[in-house]
Order: sequence, then C-alpha cells, then structure tokens
Amino acid sequence: MSLTPVRPLLGALGLAAAALLLSAPHAATAADGTDTDTVTVDPTARLAADGTVTLSGTYRCTGADGPVFVSSALSRNDSPTRYGIGGTRAVCDGARHTWSNTGTPADALDPGAARVEATVMELTTQGGLPLMPRFHAVGQQDVTLTRV
Repeated sequence: MSLTPVRPLLGALGLAAAALLLSAPHAATAADGTDTDTVTVDPTARLAADGTVTLSGTYRCTGADGPVFVSSALSRNDSPTRYGIGGTRAVCDGARHTWSNTGTPADALDPGAARVEATVMELTTQGGLPLMPRFHAVGQQDVTLTRV
C-alpha cells in the first residue's frame, strides 16, 4: 500500500496547524507570573457631533520585532455590525502606555451601550512567511457611547 496520497494531506494539515499557532493570541508572562501583554478599554467612548467616535485604553507588551499596532472595533449590543475605529502604533517596551483611536463609522451612531474590542497585534515574518500577524493581547469591554 502506498502512502503517497496521504503525504500532501499531512503537509497541508501541518501548514494549517502552523498558521493557527502563529495567529493565536500570545500573552507573555513575566518572572513574577503576571501577564506582560495586556490591553484595556476605557468604559466610556466619546461620540462627537459629526459622528466621530474616539475609543481609548491602555496596553503593555514585550518581545516585538516588527511593527505593532493597537486596533479597535465597536459594535452596538443590538447589532452584529462591527465598526473598525482607527489604529495606533504601539511600543512594546514592557511599560504601560495609553492608546486612543478615532474613526467615523459608515452608519450614524446614537449614544448608549456598546461593546469594544481592542487588539495589540504585531506584523512579523516567521519561517520565511511574509508579514504574519502575531497577537499580543485582546480585550473586550462594554462601554457607554457618550456625546461630547
């Protein structure tokens, strides 16, 4: 019996497993056992009269070799639609930093309850693959969208 047809399948499964491992959220742990890669979202989001939304919070990350960004998305609790709200360049030096992202969703939003997800993501090359995402931290927070 020949195993030749199985080898391409095993190779494809190996590549798929590697891709999942490379894109899985990564949280570094310091010597004292605390997570060093974290992201938080402030519980209040700002909504300007022109529809511009500003989200903010803090982050901390270490061990980055490529460019790192804090991205954020907002969704209303009564809708499956998610709105990308900007992106900020991050510094992964182990210190706690603040982030603030601003954007104008395609649909007009009203003040009220919403949900925000923030992600600290690095673009890195691994194993010769071009610019693969490496997730350092993901955080979610229920927020109040407040008119300013």
